[in-house]
Amino acid sequence: MPNSTTKQRKNLYNQTKSLAGKIYNMEHLPRWAVLLIDVFIISCSLLITYTFMHLWNVVDGFSPLNDIYSIFIVFIISVIYLLSFNISSGVIRHSSLHDIIKISLACTLNLFTLLAISYGYYYLNEVKLFYDPSIIFHSIISFLGLILFRFYVKLVFINFTKWFNSENNENILVFGTDEGAVAIANTIKDRNQVFNLKGFINPKNISSKNRILSKKIYTINDVLNNQEIIDSIKSVIFDDEFLKNDEFESLANKLIQKNYKIYHIPLKVFDKNDNSSANEIQSLKIEDLLYREQITIENDEISKRHIDKNILVTGGAGSIGSEIVRKVAQFSPKIIVVVDQAETPLNSLKLELTESFPNQKFVFHLADVSNKYRIEPLFKKYNFSMVYHAAAYKHVPIIEENPTEAINVNIIGSKILADLSNKYKINRFVMVSTDKAVNPTNVMGASKRVAELYVQSLQEKPENTTKFITTRFGNVLGSNGSVIPLFRAQIEKGGPVTVTHEEITRYFMTIPEACELVLQAGTMGHGGEIFVFDMGEPVKIIDLAKKMIKLSGLEPYRDIPIHITGLRSGEKLYEELLSDKSTTLPTYHDKIMCSKDERIPYEVISDKIQKLARASIKRDKVELVLMIKNIVPEFISQNSEFENLD
Repeated sequence: MPNSTTKQRKNLYNQTKSLAGKIYNMEHLPRWAVLLIDVFIISCSLLITYTFMHLWNVVDGFSPLNDIYSIFIVFIISVIYLLSFNISSGVIRHSSLHDIIKISLACTLNLFTLLAISYGYYYLNEVKLFYDPSIIFHSIISFLGLILFRFYVKLVFINFTKWFNSENNENILVFGTDEGAVAIANTIKDRNQVFNLKGFINPKNISSKNRILSKKIYTINDVLNNQEIIDSIKSVIFDDEFLKNDEFESLANKLIQKNYKIYHIPLKVFDKNDNSSANEIQSLKIEDLLYREQITIENDEISKRHIDKNILVTGGAGSIGSEIVRKVAQFSPKIIVVVDQAETPLNSLKLELTESFPNQKFVFHLADVSNKYRIEPLFKKYNFSMVYHAAAYKHVPIIEENPTEAINVNIIGSKILADLSNKYKINRFVMVSTDKAVNPTNVMGASKRVAELYVQSLQEKPENTTKFITTRFGNVLGSNGSVIPLFRAQIEKGGPVTVTHEEITRYFMTIPEACELVLQAGTMGHGGEIFVFDMGEPVKIIDLAKKMIKLSGLEPYRDIPIHITGLRSGEKLYEELLSDKSTTLPTYHDKIMCSKDERIPYEVISDKIQKLARASIKRDKVELVLMIKNIVPEFISQNSEFENLD
């Protein structure tokens, strides 16, 4: 018998769960159905009013003339206002304060209209068409009926769907106790079927017995040290603004160590008529942990250099180049010419920019920067004021195997663009370089160093009027081919995550941050400088991998293996931003320094590059690398087939 009872209970539970599932997956009621229900509520209000007016002996029905006629008029006018304010068009389970305001306006105007009709009739016939208490009572009952219908439907739907999902939902805490935190909590409670709101975290770490939304307030110590809380609550959500706080990275790292999942959401006005804010809850990404203080740039000075000017951006479809184009477009230049040899990315960028900046004129030019005959016509036609040269081959292992292409694009391509800028008296030429050009250990870095030397040498060329400026920075987060997208893809596949060496470190900067500094450096240079950006502290790549695995809710080595693959060809453990012989001078911008590297006279470097260009035709890798080493004596190969040349 007990087994039979248990089975019956289980069947009843499953049937109830199935019903909840149907409710959860149910589409919202059609508008006509909601309208019928609202009309029914209006009809019930009329019946209730008529009944109570008789029971209370307040007045005799609705009208001193004809109850049926007057009730019909009240009904018709009430329905007209119902339709005029589109009260029945909303999705009932997402009803909000906005719906309450519409209903209150409709009922209020309905009341005043009926009163106006009644008193207008009285003015003409010396008798009122409606009794005042009847229509006032009707308006109040209609308002309450329409509101309560929506409130209880929403309440039932929320409870059903939460119960339906409760077994799989994540328990979550909201960081903060202010109005923004409460807004986030309400979003989670009312409109999100992924999380169970369990409480709040007091940022001041002060214990409190108070409750918010009937939920407990925890201290930071509770969350980090109470094992019961750690085991039962799996997630913490922050507002986006706190991600910029100096304390965030330290706290986030501690939460990650305790295996909490971390989410964030924009802190803004939460429009309850729109589900977008609930859908904007995002998992914390490693880029968020590497956030640094917002860079301040002098927009007025940058604007002067770009507004109503012709601008050229090479490598414009790449990670850095495309962001430079977006930044420059904000300053309303006359035209932006975008050059890239990658057809598909260039077309994608064209579609994006023409939509984002419909009033800005763009020209998208498919060409290789090492082909002078494709590039020079642009200089002749557009009379550029600024040239941003971001085109380059950058992947170290690939370039180590193909040094000829590095010479063609990174060196000869840069020379062609710099020479054309000098020839056509361009105001400023800004080249994007890399930290790998400092004491290079690979062909890619050495080729960029040769380009730096040539661009600097042009500054001293007789009759030169162009200001040649070089910007040098490290890795950018999320750029094409960078380590973070690689790790993310490896984690999604279940691993392993591959790290080349346990001690390898890199500097990181966000793409927008790097491009803002490129624009700033381009305006502040007097010519011939190499500007070095403050990259912050270097990051250990294996630590980066471990954090990304933990941010995915997994455990390094247990859920996702980490394999050490060994340094790749030309790769070094530590990147540098300044060469040993250079001196660093501060600038008026605290994030930009000026590196005074040794220079090579124009005649010398030009002659060596011409010889290098002629030699590249034969494609003898060893000879080419040997010639590069002659130009850049600090180029010492590591983990490379060219080590024996040193």
